[in-house]
Amino acid sequence: MARILVIDDDPEIRDSVEETLVAAAHEVLTASSGKDGIQLCRAHPPDLVITDLLMPEKDGLEIIQELRSRSPRLKIIAMSGAPSDWKVLEMAKKLGAQETLTKPFLAQEMVDAVARVSQGA
Repeated sequence: MARILVIDDDPEIRDSVEETLVAAAHEVLTASSGKDGIQLCRAHPPDLVITDLLMPEKDGLEIIQELRSRSPRLKIIAMSGAPSDWKVLEMAKKLGAQETLTKPFLAQEMVDAVARVSQGA
């Protein structure tokens, strides 16, 4: 069981990811913005962060950079529904995300990604 912080401004996706991860026996914290996510990460350090990339205020790429500078070993999964030609998922990998998911994704894809990252694969 891991403590996982999910950061996404879309409440439906945030709730769906939380429900999926809780069913897989993880402890889940959620934040609706990058700013709130960073604060929550400081107050309750997670084992893994799952962040959307396209959000107002502080986007996921900024979140990854900030988290990497503070906690180089923190595991990160980035997710986005942006068109593939925007290459934001590739940028997230370059900044330090271990895994990426393209929205929409199946619940099992999320569970599998969490398992791979948690095992260090």
